[in-house]
Amino acid sequence: MQPERIIIFDTTLRDGEQCPGASMNNKEKLEIARQLSLLKVDVIEAGFPVASPGDFESVRQIANEIRGSSVAGLARALNKDVEACARALEKAESPRIHIFLSTSKLHRDHKLNMDKGQIIKMATDAIEFGRKFCDDIEFSPEDASRTEPDFLAEVVEAVISAGAKTVNIPDTVGYSVPEQFGALIRSLKENVPNIDDAVISVHCHNDLGMAVANSLAAVKAGARQVECTVNGIGERAGNAAMEEIVMALKTRKDFFGCDTRIDTKHIMACSRLVSSLTGFFVQRNKAIVGKNAFAHESGVHQDGYLKKKDTYEIMDPRDIGLDSAELVLGKHSGRNALNKKIESMGYKLTVEEMDRVFSEFKVLADEKKDVYDEDILAVIQKQVTTDDSLNTYVLEKIQCGFETGVMPEATVHLKSRDGKTHTATAQGDGPIDAIYNAMDKITGLTCKLLDYQVMSKTKGKDAQGEVTVRVLSENREVLGKGTGVNTVEASGVAYVNAINKLLLKSKSGPVDGNEIQGP
Repeated sequence: MQPERIIIFDTTLRDGEQCPGASMNNKEKLEIARQLSLLKVDVIEAGFPVASPGDFESVRQIANEIRGSSVAGLARALNKDVEACARALEKAESPRIHIFLSTSKLHRDHKLNMDKGQIIKMATDAIEFGRKFCDDIEFSPEDASRTEPDFLAEVVEAVISAGAKTVNIPDTVGYSVPEQFGALIRSLKENVPNIDDAVISVHCHNDLGMAVANSLAAVKAGARQVECTVNGIGERAGNAAMEEIVMALKTRKDFFGCDTRIDTKHIMACSRLVSSLTGFFVQRNKAIVGKNAFAHESGVHQDGYLKKKDTYEIMDPRDIGLDSAELVLGKHSGRNALNKKIESMGYKLTVEEMDRVFSEFKVLADEKKDVYDEDILAVIQKQVTTDDSLNTYVLEKIQCGFETGVMPEATVHLKSRDGKTHTATAQGDGPIDAIYNAMDKITGLTCKLLDYQVMSKTKGKDAQGEVTVRVLSENREVLGKGTGVNTVEASGVAYVNAINKLLLKSKSGPVDGNEIQGP
């Protein structure tokens, strides 16, 4: 028998981006959407169109370009939200409107001030309104795992009758445990008369560290769609990790009797892209995509592994896109060789993007002895996801020195959009602090550095360092990134990147002044 197919609904661009500090610009979201499409994700939840003009435009761009995957937009059970979704998804090949409304007693009493009858009417009215624009409607009873089982069954029956093709059962605050959550799905399958008229989905949060386990328990109990994010990013402790769900179903097909259509060879590239663009580094011991996931140090393990890989390796690292043959290109490589390598990594660049990537690759190849896939990936991400037209400042030059016992001093030269060069000198606790203080003098901003991280992108003494900074100014928190062989210079680039975001007038923000969360 052929295994049943589980629908993978990826919400990295919506729920994942709600993780504090993980905000992405439109170009970055579009690049991740392209990678998700290469992965063959069934549904890409692109955002919350009514939340802001920026979110609307992001969903619209993704809907206009992506083919082969459904594109979904999130909406509260309000006509204006549903209508905004419909407009943003107008050009989508396969649009889906995802409507949510809280159902638990806690939320009914303290968040919505509504009774059960009002909840059901509001949900069914929104679904019927949504069907005027789109046939594919999904409904999520928010906080379903803490909703009274009888009322949850009543809601599910009503929304299916109203036309919902998918009903998602969220464990919104990660409260469930696998046995309990699996039993909830089985109960719905057994007690909702029209349950077979819709796909049952699950959306699990990781507050108690059981999001993946709860999701898989639900699959075993009959759920046929799983909502998840790349690297498990998301609010609070995050969501169920897509790569763990997919590889668990693939590796243990004998137990679950299910599989996905995901092209797993793109998992690692997608994981690295999301990590780089959000600044959320993947822990070394993270399942599937962590640096240690396929590493063996114990002597006993190494001995067994060398005799037969299967002794300590239940997955082939090549299945997720890892390959030991990393070193291919160098300073003598031509444009065609680089282009073919980039295509093999899943990217399709425009002529202009390729020109910029090739120029920076040549500079990098002169600086580094060995050029790895991760180096090329860093160059691509820097050139493809950056919109230079939005930059107020560009880093021209840094001069700094360090001597034990002497206060470090740095001079920074920034070029503004009008072509003028601005120079300032400042001291600091260290060379990086001095550089940032000099930049603050030029920009006039008062910035607080919340976080500073450096991560090696490749191997060796000449590895590129990826610097990530989180900066707070006037209650706005932004992420800045910089990459280069010279870590001090990359630190400066990262801070300038953050400054440009702070100086760019924000066009986003939740509607009505209310906090928008979702399932």
